[in-house]
Amino acid sequence: MRVVFMGTPVFATGLLQALFDRGHEILAVYTQPPRPAGRGMELKKSPVHLLGDRLGIPVHTPKSLRVKEEQAAFAALGADVAVVAAYGLILPREILAAPKYGCLNLHGSLLPRWRGAAPIQRAIMAGDAESGVGVMRMEEGLDTGPVAMEARVPISPEMTAGELHDALAKAGATLMADALEALAQGKLVFTPQDDSKAVYAAKIEKSEARLDWSRSAQSLQDHVRGLAPFPGAFFEADFGQGLERVKVLATRLEAGRGRPGEALDDEGLIACGEGALRLLRVQRAGKGPMDFAEFARGRRISRGARLSN
Repeated sequence: MRVVFMGTPVFATGLLQALFDRGHEILAVYTQPPRPAGRGMELKKSPVHLLGDRLGIPVHTPKSLRVKEEQAAFAALGADVAVVAAYGLILPREILAAPKYGCLNLHGSLLPRWRGAAPIQRAIMAGDAESGVGVMRMEEGLDTGPVAMEARVPISPEMTAGELHDALAKAGATLMADALEALAQGKLVFTPQDDSKAVYAAKIEKSEARLDWSRSAQSLQDHVRGLAPFPGAFFEADFGQGLERVKVLATRLEAGRGRPGEALDDEGLIACGEGALRLLRVQRAGKGPMDFAEFARGRRISRGARLSN
């Protein structure tokens, strides 16, 4: 099929490669413009942009698709379908209607649960036992369109958002490629979503990353997993030089009772509102991730110390 691909992060790269490998004619890649990054704040192309360059596909980086000139250029491509995966720009009606078969979105949840910007993180933070990816025909509403195909992915008790991201990206690449083949054969059937079951996956705010030790150990465990590896849940503690922020990347549920935020031993067991969490892997500001034992050699958290909420 004649395809316009629209995506930006690593999540979308496997899908672009899969469509290319299956022989679809990728007319153009649309992705977010290069952004300043790193210490030198040099402009950095998105992962999808880099892959498009390597595959020899024309890459477009408009700041908006609401401009008539951009809409005309998009329509002039004459695409059968646009495939969208974590693109990052709102698609106006004129863009949605331009391809022959419309725009198909690969969404990282089992719709209508977790519509919105952060479905992968929210699923884990809520303690869901299952997630998945779906192929949805896009409408003007936020992830409201009918769904044609889904692939389900179990969420293990230890799985992080990063691990779920990778599993969904892999499953989604195959799913969308199969969906395009069904579409080309006139066999892709869409089913409307049940709006009464919709749950919104709001963008992760920085304030949410702070650990509230008054919550139960189970909810904090899910919180840590849902924010790992990025942006990372964190606490603050005074190690003698003022408050220092420490990211928490991995924990383990253990028995224990104490005041919320209190260290119950010298090895990273912290009391919660209910139960306790063992800190397994952490990261100091400006440092790489490390096991708690390594961290404790330079930043000791002694029994009885209180960690800030």
